[in-house]
Amino acid sequence: MTHKDGIVATIALALSTLAMAGVVGSGAYAQAAGAEARGVQALSNAMIETVCPEARATHAADAQWLAVATQVNP
Repeated sequence: MTHKDGIVATIALALSTLAMAGVVGSGAYAQAAGAEARGVQALSNAMIETVCPEARATHAADAQWLAVATQVNP
């Protein structure tokens, strides 16, 4: 039984590796990663406006650091 389990596990690993390569190669992975990056950026902008609304136009980079620091060290 252990020998059969090893064969099945090896085949499953090979198939999952091929499936992942197919997803990465198709561009679907890049599209999902881009959507995630846009979501993180939107969340960061919302935090900046919540924590430091007056810094929206003048000190956006400093406000972003402040928003992160506030969340890390409440």
